Amino acid sequence: MAARRSLCRRLLAVSVLYGFALQAMDVHGRPANASAPKDKPNKDENEILPPDHLNGVKMELDGHLNKDFHQEVFLGRDMEEFDEDSEPKRNRKKLVEIFIKVDYNKDKSVSAKEMQRWIMEKTEEHFQEATEENKNSFHAVDPDSDGHVTWDEYRVKFLASKGFSEQEVAEKIKNNEDLKLDEETQEVLESLKDRWVQADNSPTDQRLNEQEFLSFLHPEHSRGMLQYMVKEIVRDLDQDRDKKLSLSEFISLPVGTVENQQAQDIDDDWVRDRRKEFQEVIDANGDGIVTMEELEEYMDPMNEHNALNEARQMIAVADENQNGSLELGEILKYSEYFTGSKLMDYARNVHEEF
Repeated sequence: MAARRSLCRRLLAVSVLYGFALQAMDVHGRPANASAPKDKPNKDENEILPPDHLNGVKMELDGHLNKDFHQEVFLGRDMEEFDEDSEPKRNRKKLVEIFIKVDYNKDKSVSAKEMQRWIMEKTEEHFQEATEENKNSFHAVDPDSDGHVTWDEYRVKFLASKGFSEQEVAEKIKNNEDLKLDEETQEVLESLKDRWVQADNSPTDQRLNEQEFLSFLHPEHSRGMLQYMVKEIVRDLDQDRDKKLSLSEFISLPVGTVENQQAQDIDDDWVRDRRKEFQEVIDANGDGIVTMEELEEYMDPMNEHNALNEARQMIAVADENQNGSLELGEILKYSEYFTGSKLMDYARNVHEEF
């Protein structure tokens, strides 16, 4: 295979996964195979694309930190119920209900162990949700319903989701004709093919069953795919090619071009957050170097030790009385951290609703 793509090229490829590359074409233009693009892929088609963001995983596939991680592991399936437009009283009531569930021993406070247990439950919810969605996605790309998906079957569906004619693409693949794809789309296919091969468990047959397809879309469900994901991230950030990450390598990933003070502030915040995560969480032995093994432990959503550390961090954010646990008033006051929704008059309603 040709030399590894640079990170910038990889990020371009990720943008194609979400359908932005075709928008760069002239509004009256056609893709390279002369088939008219569709206006917008439907939901089912989008579900066949490996997501860059994985719920309950601390790092995105492109190497960025998951900014919604705290909310995902605190809310689980309830995430969609909290948003800026929701009624504050309704959100407050829902948050009180969650607090009561997290407080297993009913002592009106949440300990680190209780939060750890809750985090593991919510992570499992995300796993179950991904498994359920995978059933629909798998059936969408298994046209003959034989319980297996070939690479060619997937390629047809993928390119159809990018606006190409499914019939024309299938015919060209059948006849072994050149698809005449643009460079970015071709790079995405090459990257997906690598991932496809990794998901194809022994004995390898270039076909994926439903469980293997789940690993393809959601590598967090498979130890082997989790390792592959870690290797991809390290490959993109590892400037000296020693298969490890130094602090400078970890914080050097550019967010964008700094054009004004606001952009500079965003970049500064981004570097500060990554430095803190590297030094306090990922670099487990504190030697200033993150190995693939350390990054794999950090990325593993079902790691109980990580869940306990996360629980302690979440408590530290809102533990105003410094007693090592969280009371309802503290969680309500810091609701934006836990739910993404800021509640008003939190203190006045604590006793009323608890």
